[in-house]
Parts: sequence; structure tokens; C-alpha cells
Amino acid sequence: MANLQPFIDRAGQWHGTSMLQDPSNNLKDESTTTATITSILGGRFVRFDYTWAYNDKPQEGSFLIGLVRATSVLTVHWIDSFHMSDVVMACTGTIDEAGTIDVRGSYAAPPEPDWGWRTVFTLASDSIRMVMFNIWPDGKEEMAVEAVYRPV
Repeated sequence: MANLQPFIDRAGQWHGTSMLQDPSNNLKDESTTTATITSILGGRFVRFDYTWAYNDKPQEGSFLIGLVRATSVLTVHWIDSFHMSDVVMACTGTIDEAGTIDVRGSYAAPPEPDWGWRTVFTLASDSIRMVMFNIWPDGKEEMAVEAVYRPV
């Protein structure tokens, strides 16, 4: 049965490198990144808080991750200072036995149809990889962010 334990086991401080694929000019921008993983409410939720920079301007974000045990549906609420501004993105998806998270949400892009957003966390024994994808209205996915963290 899937659970949040793989993330809870990695609670603490992490650091690494983040790469943003800038959609406005098709350039890549690399920065250092930090993350803090915190178990909340006795392990019912996990918070993943992170920092990074774009053009040397500090950015930050947070994921609140929960698992509906009755249905094994993963719920994630994502906020950040760069992509989401003052809006919360609600995502749903899955977590497997190894702790790999794969969730999707969407955001408005008026006057065009909404775009999708996919976030994948992959856990290894000594690292966490977070990859974010923009999903065009036609379903095409493009990598937007890739960050790799190692324990401090």
C-alpha cells in the first residue's frame, strides 16, 4: 500500500541545483536550490519547502502533500513565488511504494484554454529529483524545471 513514509524518512535539509527552462526566451537558467522536508500532523501530510533563484532573484515555493488512504489518491497543493504568484494549484496523482510522486494540476491562461502542469518527485537513497512539466492544451509536455537535491 502506498504511503508517505518514503518522504517522511527524508525529513530534514537538502541542497542542490535547479534548472529553469525559461519559456519566454527558450533559455536555461541554473541556480542553487535548498529544500526542507517536514512531516506534519503525525505523518498525515508532508511539506516540501524549497528555494531557488531566477536571474539571481530569490524565489521560493512549497508543496503540501497528502494521501487519501481510502482511495490511494495523492493530493498536493502547490504555491510558489515565480510560477503561481498568489494562486494555489491543486494537484492530484499517485505515489508508488518507492515514494515516486506523479501529480497533475492546471492553470488558467486566458484567453486561451487552461494549461496543465505535472510534477514528478523521484527518490533515491542519496537524492531527490523534482521535475516539472508544462502541458500544452493539446497535451504536449515540455520540461519547465529540473532540480536535484542531496542531503545537507
